[in-house]
Amino acid sequence: MIAKVTTIGLKGVDGYRVQVEVQTTCGMEAFKIVGLPDTSVRESKQRVSAALHSLENYLVDQKTIVNLSPSEQKKNGPFFDLPIAIGILKSMNVIEAQIDSNTGFIGALSLEGAVLAVEGMLPAILAAKRIGLSILYMPYSDSLPALEIEGLEIIYISSIQQVLKHLSGKSIPIIRGIQKPNIQKIYHDKDFSSIIGHQEAKRALEVSAAGEHQVFMVGPPGSGKSMLAETLPSILPPLSREAQLEKISLYELAGLDYSDSCLPPIRAPHHSASSVSIVGGGQSPKPGEISLAHLGVLFLDEIAEFSKKTLDMLRQPIESGVITISRVRTIVKYPAAFLLIGAMNPCPCGYEGSTTHYCTCSSKQVQLYRNKLSGPMRDRFDINLTIKPVIISRENSSVEEASESIRKRVTAARDRQYERYGQDITNNRVSFELLIQSGTLPNQIQEFLQRVTIKNKWSSRAQIKILRLARTISDLKGIEKITEDCILEAINLHQLYNKGNITT
Repeated sequence: MIAKVTTIGLKGVDGYRVQVEVQTTCGMEAFKIVGLPDTSVRESKQRVSAALHSLENYLVDQKTIVNLSPSEQKKNGPFFDLPIAIGILKSMNVIEAQIDSNTGFIGALSLEGAVLAVEGMLPAILAAKRIGLSILYMPYSDSLPALEIEGLEIIYISSIQQVLKHLSGKSIPIIRGIQKPNIQKIYHDKDFSSIIGHQEAKRALEVSAAGEHQVFMVGPPGSGKSMLAETLPSILPPLSREAQLEKISLYELAGLDYSDSCLPPIRAPHHSASSVSIVGGGQSPKPGEISLAHLGVLFLDEIAEFSKKTLDMLRQPIESGVITISRVRTIVKYPAAFLLIGAMNPCPCGYEGSTTHYCTCSSKQVQLYRNKLSGPMRDRFDINLTIKPVIISRENSSVEEASESIRKRVTAARDRQYERYGQDITNNRVSFELLIQSGTLPNQIQEFLQRVTIKNKWSSRAQIKILRLARTISDLKGIEKITEDCILEAINLHQLYNKGNITT
């Protein structure tokens, strides 16, 4: 008899339906798994055999063939232990109940028949909903949030015996995911109210957060670059429920614990990190730092010290919000819509232009240092800041604005963008055609921008970035039309590192 059981295969965070076909016949004892299984899947036969033995269902003098369809997709992970065991029991007529094609099974097995949690269960659950499963048997895990997915009944089980009981119509203990408390007040370790001065930089980061614009900072050591970057998440809007599940899925696939799921993540890899750890990959491709920073901030301190190869690999995900990892037998895509903050010193010693330290670098050394960041990569940044040390004694004693009030303006600006474009997309990620179609740009503003562009010999990309920034600034001000003031502020933000050379 041939039995068919449905399960989920994962390709990155995307899941697809896998049909487990099992045939058991009398003959020379054998257990074969076909359908491009990797080592962890091939090892399933030992775990499944031992688990079935614990149930007194022996595979002695049985020839068992397991086919994982579609056969052209490489299967990986111990997801398939439980569905293979259920398929064998069904093929041996131990299970008499009918198993619908829209009933799925996922989970690893212990040698005594316990069903164990595995990495990637959350993306598998989300995939089960997408492909139309109505029932999903799976192990319970404390790491999973409470899930109530319309149209999908999740049945948590701890052993094969419980699966057999439930399939035969008997009741089993009901386990529900632990509902984590809703956070009424968003708490961040760092707040803008604790940053003294840097008003120009704070305004730039507010614009960056509102429109998801990439930021590049240059300044001497101790000027506050890291502090500003690490405080940026405190003014980002909290993640939606869907975004939270996406974040948890990525961290689960990477085998990492996730912090509070409603807060945007921040990742700050060291410049000695390998390309694979930052971009993602490996023999079985896993998410890298850019995917773990999805919907949050990726902070690259001392960005010039990262390898040129690593930085150039960031150019595609910065534009598309997705990283594609190609291997011989598979192509995996992970989301990577991060807000990039790059920071570097102005020269190798760090004190060029400083009024408190003497710079020991020659002009050639300074140029070589700056050239470590390629032109195409440098061109990916929308906002350019020169950060100077703050002399605290010269700052007035007024209370600095807290992150909470800035976050309210950022959230309101994003809501205007979502309403304008009809989807959850910001000014920096929307297509240029939709950006132009959705808002009127007065003729005099077009003429002004064209005139400044010609005088300063800016590229087409620079013009587009200025328009995107101006659109975000107008959203922060709550006005529909882009004004000349918005354009001037956008030009200042984009060219701030070289603002002395701007000609209007």
